Amino acid sequence: MATRTINLSEESYARLRSLKRGNESFSDVVNRITGKFLLLELAGILDKGSAERLRKAKRDMDRRLRRGLRTAASGMA
Repeated sequence: MATRTINLSEESYARLRSLKRGNESFSDVVNRITGKFLLLELAGILDKGSAERLRKAKRDMDRRLRRGLRTAASGMA
């Protein structure tokens, strides 16, 4: 990956540095705060239990949404 050097004022550098999390690079910070990231960057952020609870919650929401849409559609007929 190519790199670029940019100049920042001391104030801008301090602000950017204050946004860093853990071992995050400055490139990571810029990507995060500008909304640019790869979906792959999310891989592995949840433990198995949390991931399964999230999947279950999504399935439940999808079911309720479909049920609500069917109810609404039947009321239009």
